[in-house]
Amino acid sequence: PLTDPPGVKLRKEGLTVNHPVVFVPGIVTGGLELWEGHQCAEGLFRKRLWGGSFGELYKRPLCWAQHMSLDNETGLDPPGIRVRPVSGLVAADYFAAGYFVWAVLIANLAQIGYEEKTMYMAAYDWRLSFQNTEVRDQTLSRIKSNIELMVATNGGKKVVVIPHSMGVLYFLHFMKWVEAPPPMGGGGGSEWCAKHIKAVMNIGGPFLGVPKSVSGLFSVEARDIAIARTFAPGFLDKDVFGLQTFQHLMRMTRTWDSTMSMIPKGGEIIWGGLDWSPEGSSFSCGAKTLRNNSINNTDQIPNINLANMKNVNYGRIISFGKDVAEAHSSKIERVDLLDSMKADMLANLTNCDIWIEYHDIGDHRIKAVADYKVYTAGSILDLLQFVSPKLMARGGAHFSYGIADNLDDPKYQHYKYWSNPLETKLPDAPDMEIYSMYGVGIPTERAYVYKVTTATDCSIPFQIDTSAEGGSEDSCLKGGVFSADGDETVPVLSAGLMAAKGWRGKTRFNPSGIPTYIREYSHAPPANLLEGRGTQSGAHVDIMGNFALIEDVIRVAAGATGKELGGDHVYSDIFKWAERINLQL
Repeated sequence: PLTDPPGVKLRKEGLTVNHPVVFVPGIVTGGLELWEGHQCAEGLFRKRLWGGSFGELYKRPLCWAQHMSLDNETGLDPPGIRVRPVSGLVAADYFAAGYFVWAVLIANLAQIGYEEKTMYMAAYDWRLSFQNTEVRDQTLSRIKSNIELMVATNGGKKVVVIPHSMGVLYFLHFMKWVEAPPPMGGGGGSEWCAKHIKAVMNIGGPFLGVPKSVSGLFSVEARDIAIARTFAPGFLDKDVFGLQTFQHLMRMTRTWDSTMSMIPKGGEIIWGGLDWSPEGSSFSCGAKTLRNNSINNTDQIPNINLANMKNVNYGRIISFGKDVAEAHSSKIERVDLLDSMKADMLANLTNCDIWIEYHDIGDHRIKAVADYKVYTAGSILDLLQFVSPKLMARGGAHFSYGIADNLDDPKYQHYKYWSNPLETKLPDAPDMEIYSMYGVGIPTERAYVYKVTTATDCSIPFQIDTSAEGGSEDSCLKGGVFSADGDETVPVLSAGLMAAKGWRGKTRFNPSGIPTYIREYSHAPPANLLEGRGTQSGAHVDIMGNFALIEDVIRVAAGATGKELGGDHVYSDIFKWAERINLQL
């Protein structure tokens, strides 16, 4: 017999609806619909452009890409086009037909008595920068009012907030916004979170960014078009559309300021430098270990030969050439990128019918990018600045990637810092709880080997060198990508470090000592076809159907505390890595 789903199991234990819950969806998972468009979009009023069947994408791809793009200067609506988030639980229960996101969690909560009045989907336009969702749609104000309403109509019970993926960063931004005085903030005052929120249960949170976003912005082929394909494999594929359309899609995703929120934060202190990384070589990428891992530590897995686990330089997020990725830094000859940046931009006269910023660069600058050889989390920002000046200028107004020296410096009151946990303080809410819940045991993109392509003028000049292989079966280098432990999208380091170290106890980032808990879920693929996408998956989206995670969420919604759940539940080496990171607390 199949085991009871968590909702049924916990109902038998006597759990019932208690705290209202708020879902905050991530990038790509929330539906978007058309409210105003050009001639080519005739007949699509209030039809889903994003999510659902994606029928229009396949019928009229160029029209679709035009309507899904934002204005390249403002990051807001282009003239004559309005695309808006779908509201309600239907906004993100299913991403596409049969591909659940929140549906399984909602169904299980319903089993213990939850319904529309005790559940709220905080839908927002995930293409926009976080502050711009307020500027254009007043979304942050609506979330604030809705949470206040739920607390008021449920006998004063505080809400349990459940953000997923980029929604985790969006909600961090919200918690700063709601306290800050108008006009920049929501004017709720410093007690607002303490009064209204019981717990924030972050699922798959890219707190410190994801290396995948770098490859997404730098070449858009990191096996997914700027994050979108992570969520629907085979979707937005070069082969479906042909190259021209693919470049239109790249141009489209580059107008989405939100993708900039995922660039790795904290530089070399967090992600490692030329010759060190917090992870060292403690993760084996061998297929054997990952498919049956109830335990993730090497001493109980006899078939790994530690001698052939070469130390991987994860700190080198981009290397031009496998030899460069593996050499000691003293042996790498680099040409300084900044000198090339000062060199005049040569007018590039190729006539491309599609604007992609690389076409403005000129060949000598493309060569300069490759001659610099290696980019760490510190120099990645210079690289992106170099190849995408417009994108980074817009992004720089809304996001920041550093570590604050002094959090009391008034400059940190600006909204661009609010979604970076290393440049903000958590609210003054000692009774609130923060959970970091994420999958482990799946190789996750962490660093890349690149090459310069000498293709036609209008293609993208940098590509992952898919011929770069590590050699052994356990190697973490496959197809030009170095993998580390994670949920296939977010590395453990990004999902877990704040809860393990930055916010643990009273720190400068967590002055009121909000309790933090790490709940890791070790990935096991579906046992049979009946299981669909699996009830024990640790993958970034499929984890939303993980029975152990759903049980944790329901118990907290029904009133349990982190202590009552059993505190931390950890398989990875996150605490060991945290010790190696020299973060001033």
